[in-house]
Amino acid sequence: MRVVGEWATGRPSRLVDNLLAKGFENLTVLELSGAALASARARLGAKSEAVKWIVADATEWLPTDTYNVWHDRAAFHFLTSEREQRACIKRFEQALKRGGHLIIGTFALDGPEKCSGLPVARHSAESLSALLAPDFDLIDSRRHEHITPWQAVQKFQFSTFRYNLRNTI
Repeated sequence: MRVVGEWATGRPSRLVDNLLAKGFENLTVLELSGAALASARARLGAKSEAVKWIVADATEWLPTDTYNVWHDRAAFHFLTSEREQRACIKRFEQALKRGGHLIIGTFALDGPEKCSGLPVARHSAESLSALLAPDFDLIDSRRHEHITPWQAVQKFQFSTFRYNLRNTI
């Protein structure tokens, strides 16, 4: 299974660590910050050699592979303009195999209006579905309340989509 993970600059999750521990292969991490990737690689040590690391902006990156899963954890909500969102969605379409899955974690409609001092675009499953229509079908939606280290509650929306098989030859 080919998986691409991407996350908010400077704050890499441990998703890649967990996927490697569970035996997943062909993992790619796409990240805007080279420093964040260097930190993740150092954390993984020799295991990092099993991952393809790409420093790029998800709105500009030109995928050379196709993937079964794209997991976006809290990066899409930093795309506040329609142009940026459309550019990223185009990358989802270019990078995902038909029938593949897109998992997007964003701030919920009642979540924070800013993160790290930057404005964000908050979403619901319905607003994401509207942006991704007609090529992505919503298959799961859940909310999550994240407790920050300073005990603030941040409300997130996680939505899973299938890159539909319609429009294929």
